[in-house]
Amino acid sequence: MHLLLSGIVGSVAYGLAGPGSDTDRLGVFAAPTVAFHGLRPPRESVVTTDPDVTLHEARKYALLALSGNPTATELMWLPDDCYETRTGFGEELIAIRSAFLSAPRVRDAYLGYAAQQFRKLAGRPADAGGRLRSAKHARHLARLLHQGRVLYATGVLEIRLADPEWFRAFGERVSGGALEEAQALVADAETEFDRIRSPLPERPDEETVERWLLAVRAAYLPR
Repeated sequence: MHLLLSGIVGSVAYGLAGPGSDTDRLGVFAAPTVAFHGLRPPRESVVTTDPDVTLHEARKYALLALSGNPTATELMWLPDDCYETRTGFGEELIAIRSAFLSAPRVRDAYLGYAAQQFRKLAGRPADAGGRLRSAKHARHLARLLHQGRVLYATGVLEIRLADPEWFRAFGERVSGGALEEAQALVADAETEFDRIRSPLPERPDEETVERWLLAVRAAYLPR
């Protein structure tokens, strides 16, 4: 495994981490190219929970990011202090990050993941543990909608939130019973996505992404 790019993602990167928050790490690695020609292809992802680390092989990562996956996308837009590994290929990946973007996929991915958080909210019990999880889901719902709108409107993904206290307060209100506030936020975001004229293209620039991936394959062919 050749690690190309890795960093701290999630609540720490957003500025939403609290005393009990986990530190989540995400990375991209390249398997030896020759391994793809054997009987057993290399693993596409490596996931551990102690510590919380997710690593995706270069092709798997590229496909996730091309689909608009918010978690995969954020790795290329992290603040500098969140990166832990930045190789030459990692720098190139950051340099072509806009090639992964398209207006329809950004809209569908961010609204879709926010809707997933809302469904989790609606199904949570009202006990203390349920309230804590509801506050977390509500924060991430609001964060996804905010980041998605900014990315859709400007072509730039805002990772570190300018006003994290607003998101914390929103989470507390929703976990306290204001579920309709979360529902209204989703509805408002859908309306705003329809209103915004995005500078993003209709399709991502797959040729640029593929050139990067083929360069990775060529570099690790003899190893």
